[in-house]
Amino acid sequence: MNIEITSVSSKGQVVIPNRIRKDVGIMTGSKLMIITDGQNLLLKPIQAPKYETFKELIKESHALAKKSGLKKADLEKSIKKLRNENRR
Repeated sequence: MNIEITSVSSKGQVVIPNRIRKDVGIMTGSKLMIITDGQNLLLKPIQAPKYETFKELIKESHALAKKSGLKKADLEKSIKKLRNENRR
């Protein structure tokens, strides 16, 4: 475990020390998820899924939809319903 000390700017910006950025693979433009329990902060790098992983997920989704008899019209109906509920 590495421990470093940093400061918060007047704009709420925090500098993550270089050694820690290198340890966890954070680079310029990296996206971070911030989680809090009200007292502690956890910064977690968000990694974009690899294209092959995404492709496999889509393939499995199509197979499950076909197996359950889900049709494109069913999906469109569900999306429309959810959008209408979110407008209220």
